Amino acid sequence: MEREYMTTRDIVGPLMLVEDVSGVTYGELVELEFPDGTSSLGNVLEVNEDIALVQAFQGTRGSNPADTKVRFLGKGMTLGVSRDMLGRVFDGLGRPRDGGPEILPEARLSIHGSPINPTARDFPDDFIQTGISSIDGLNPLVRGQKLPIFSGSGLPHNQLAAQIARQAAVAGEESGAFAVVFAAMGVTFEDADFFMSELRQTAAIERAVLFLNLADDPAVERIATPRMALTAAEYLAFECDMHVLVIYTDMTYYCEALREVSAARKEVPGRRGFPGYLYTDLATLYERAGRIKGKSGSITQIPILTMPEDDKTHPIPDLTGYITEGQIILDRNLHRRGVYPPVAVLPSLSRLKQKGIGPGKTREDHADLSNQLFGAYARGIQAKELAVILGEAALSEADTAFAAFADAFENRFIRQGEHDDRAIGRTLEIGWQLATLLPRGELKRIKDEYIEQYLPAMEAAAVEGAMNAS
Repeated sequence: MEREYMTTRDIVGPLMLVEDVSGVTYGELVELEFPDGTSSLGNVLEVNEDIALVQAFQGTRGSNPADTKVRFLGKGMTLGVSRDMLGRVFDGLGRPRDGGPEILPEARLSIHGSPINPTARDFPDDFIQTGISSIDGLNPLVRGQKLPIFSGSGLPHNQLAAQIARQAAVAGEESGAFAVVFAAMGVTFEDADFFMSELRQTAAIERAVLFLNLADDPAVERIATPRMALTAAEYLAFECDMHVLVIYTDMTYYCEALREVSAARKEVPGRRGFPGYLYTDLATLYERAGRIKGKSGSITQIPILTMPEDDKTHPIPDLTGYITEGQIILDRNLHRRGVYPPVAVLPSLSRLKQKGIGPGKTREDHADLSNQLFGAYARGIQAKELAVILGEAALSEADTAFAAFADAFENRFIRQGEHDDRAIGRTLEIGWQLATLLPRGELKRIKDEYIEQYLPAMEAAAVEGAMNAS
């Protein structure tokens, strides 16, 4: 039941304190009417007896507490969902921004979702191909997983996000039931246009739902944007039986919006001014990923965040790392050398990768080859550092081979074009080609049967290529 009040006592930034209210609940949707005739939506952040703290989505600039009407709508914030959302672009509050008509909803769902009973959760399983070798080959994404990308200011995380959104797919019979939900928070108009044009050029937008919150949109709206995206993803995954990949960027802007609202509420700040409940708030987003027993759909998340000053100990990447199952880290030195995508292989990690690779998922040699490439690259980096100190003449023959392997690995395996969509078979083929650069005796992490099955053909191709080049 709607109730209207003109008992606003105080207005601070986007927050309003309304007195003498009754029957108001946490999260309830509010309609605000200001003295100048403008209106705004908001929601209830806190209720204490007959006092409600209301958060305005479009701000309260120029409003007068005594002449402001506050109408409580008796319901929480919801999103109208339908399969027709695929191919559409919405703003941060779920309103169409592509010029298309309003969605005719099949259901209206609370954007806060329903917690998944832990006993009903199914373990993340199966492989999602991103088409990017440094991810698929070494730190693969598993269906139902949360795998964030840690970036920095000036690094090409937007290009990487768009590439994953264009190329990501599941293999086999379920490939047609795959969708991408993309949420951009605090991005510039130029970046928003980039995301839309990238998806439209390849027709990938037909299987995507975009939620765009621009930098000049209210910061309060930014807090609702990922929840809108996840609500759409939950409907597509658990009602339409689709496999949904949720990509949101940039979580740093989301957390800064939380800090702004927390400061307006005069809450006691935690580390670096962020609210003490930042961990809990992030968990309410990240833990909406997963699979449910008895449901064929799934939600997989790739949150992207920029680390202030490339600091991995900053609260945002630090807390994100506690909640998620690994991280993909972008490296500034690789970027300076012109390597795209600049994925730092050694500190990156996918804790669930063993669940998504192997026979019937990728290939039987995937795990062994991945371990060998990782170990050889680590030793090659170590050899190159040693050469800087002692000189290349001090390296053993094996160390020289590993140093050469590290250079070739960066140039042939990690480096690839923005529109280079590599199937997992092609990624593994490049890995075996690189393995020919090492002495057979150093391939200690690959079973002999796989070496005999795959290496001779690659060695013969390498010899033929050398002869043709000469």
